[in-house]
Amino acid sequence: MFTASDVEIFLCQLQDELCAQMEAVEGSARFLKDLWQKPAGAALQGFGDTRVLEGGAVFERAGIARSVVRGPALPPSATKARPELAGQPFTAMGLSMVVHPRNPYAPTAHCNVRLLSVGEAGDGWWFGGGFDLTPYYGFEQDCRHWHQTAREAVGAEKYPAFKRACDEYFYLPHRQEPRGIGGIFYDDYTAGGFDAGFALMQRVGRGYWQAYGPIVERRKNTAYGERERQWQLQRRGRYVEFNLVWDRGTHFGLQSGGRTESILMSMPPAAEWAYDKRPDQLYGQGSPEARLLDHYLQPKDWL
Repeated sequence: MFTASDVEIFLCQLQDELCAQMEAVEGSARFLKDLWQKPAGAALQGFGDTRVLEGGAVFERAGIARSVVRGPALPPSATKARPELAGQPFTAMGLSMVVHPRNPYAPTAHCNVRLLSVGEAGDGWWFGGGFDLTPYYGFEQDCRHWHQTAREAVGAEKYPAFKRACDEYFYLPHRQEPRGIGGIFYDDYTAGGFDAGFALMQRVGRGYWQAYGPIVERRKNTAYGERERQWQLQRRGRYVEFNLVWDRGTHFGLQSGGRTESILMSMPPAAEWAYDKRPDQLYGQGSPEARLLDHYLQPKDWL
């Protein structure tokens, strides 16, 4: 029988593993380690380890943030679907990572795994997590590999529902655009008991780099110019919009009094907003940029 302590140990191990894997691809740049702890007397108590790599040859920014926090009452973002839990104390632990490569042909990728315990004794709990891919230029090979690995991580039985949940969640209603090509997403997961939820967390956490690593290796040295860079910056603007306006994880962290620097480490180091400039206007119908929106960002069965 596993406990929350086992989850915490695993998250430490996973953070170390991911840093080592990314540094092996990066070459010279290394992650900076920022250990933090909430001050005594703060409403939210806890600690964390935020690691950030910036200015690398491959990764313009990569962040891997681990935290364990305890609060006196769940914030509104966590009780919207569970109003009966409003006012309950909670403990949240998780690992969140976002990678923004320098090369526009290499996609941005995100993963999060978490455990939330509710109540004085932590009797109520659920797992959540998943990973999703945000390309700037589409490649069928990458999309198939990403989703194949996602299905292997969660199993063929769970994959269709988790994929659908990801497509629905990572969507910008105000733009009527998906954020990327999806992946897997789950929340409020208690099926099979604590051990089953923990096992799923481990498969998803380790499946992330199995899905993402080969894509980065394929695309990191692709030649590009100013056109590709400008398109990347514009699409990163959409990423920022989703994270700040719609993402429940961002809302949970800020509403609960979390550490702002760690919460916002997911932001890209550079982004742009061009007024009313669609890719067919900028680059022409049928261009790779237009095809990203018309084909790759439309939810479909990649397998």
